[in-house]
Amino acid sequence: MDAKVNELLEGLNEDLANEYSAQIMYTTYAAVVSGLHRQVLKPFFESEVADEQGHALYLAEKIKTLGGTPTTTPAPVKQTDDVKTMLQEARQAEKETIDRYKIRKKQAEELGYTELVVKLEDLIADETHHMEELDRILMDPAFS
Repeated sequence: MDAKVNELLEGLNEDLANEYSAQIMYTTYAAVVSGLHRQVLKPFFESEVADEQGHALYLAEKIKTLGGTPTTTPAPVKQTDDVKTMLQEARQAEKETIDRYKIRKKQAEELGYTELVVKLEDLIADETHHMEELDRILMDPAFS
């Protein structure tokens, strides 16, 4: 297999591991969030799980289509029951995902994988929306 394709597959598997991690993170945060913010943040965290699951499914299928083997191991998840830390960790995870997807998009462009380029643009837009929502939540004076 071409070295550039292998590099792309390794990156996509890193992305997949992080999408698995995001599912675990948001599921855990939905379960443990407490206090005054629980009524708002529990549904917010829960809604993110399905998005991240969809991203993971796409990545796993694309890895297989390109000749690779999808990972089954998630990236590490920071455990916390502090609401501000949850929001900051989620925001950082979204930012890192966006940065990785931008790299993956460039790799896909170099290989001429148009469908993957377009899908990565969609994923970047989706993750950017998640990050912006977290930014807005973090503007709450309670998190200053």
